[in-house]
Amino acid sequence: MSAAVAGARRLDVLRWRGGQAQRVDDDLADEVPVALEYNGISHAVMLATPADLEDFAVGFSLGEGIIEQVAEFYDCEPRQGPLGITLQLRIATRRLEALRERRRSLAGRTGCGLCGTDSLDQVLRPLRALPPQHGAPQGSHAVAGALRALRAQQRLNALTGSVHAAAWCDDEGRLLLLREDVGRHNALDKLIGALARSGADPAQGFMVITSRASVEMVQKAAQAGVRLLVAVSAPTALAVRTAREVGMGLAGLARGDDLVVYSGEQRIRLEVSPNPSPSLIPT
Repeated sequence: MSAAVAGARRLDVLRWRGGQAQRVDDDLADEVPVALEYNGISHAVMLATPADLEDFAVGFSLGEGIIEQVAEFYDCEPRQGPLGITLQLRIATRRLEALRERRRSLAGRTGCGLCGTDSLDQVLRPLRALPPQHGAPQGSHAVAGALRALRAQQRLNALTGSVHAAAWCDDEGRLLLLREDVGRHNALDKLIGALARSGADPAQGFMVITSRASVEMVQKAAQAGVRLLVAVSAPTALAVRTAREVGMGLAGLARGDDLVVYSGEQRIRLEVSPNPSPSLIPT
């Protein structure tokens, strides 16, 4: 029997607690192979949570540079098969031709993010520099508020305890969009897709992710035009270097009122909270 929340599956399990065994129903995050086909050509197979799949397809296409704008994405038709789901995607012909020039073999990328990439020059692809900061930088109070609101809105994680989330927040720290997935890259792809499909301006707000910030996540966010990415865990050194090269604001170890700014200090304004919570970052 399936659970009520999309992306979860209810299974019968044996629980050992307090010295007693009990057979109960448990809600687990679903994880299935999802194949992406562009205009009939197989391109990638991912392990993903089968929810918000059109957002995933659009976000993956944008974050990988397969398309440059959502108008170049025409259609997404999911086909359920015995082994998983195939997303039959249609994109602009000119973008398909560009894709053929840099074909990758991408299988099972939920873990490392670059498994199957067949040449070194595909790892650190060129990125356009982000526009310079105009207007007031993002206040850290709003970032802290978004972090506090994040957990309460993670419905799938509250049910299963095993998925990542990525959220888009406005300048006041209000969560406007949130997507979840067993893979941190997938959650970000879904959010990028949802943001693009909503027509929102990626320069008017910031993103929060519940994982570390890898170089590929920085690349995806930069490709989408995001100016500030905030991670609950720390980034990698390569992610920081990439963020600095494109002028992205990158903060990590963001817990409570605390955070560490690794790149783009001009994009975030550090504010002293009148009632600071105890520091959650190890010193």
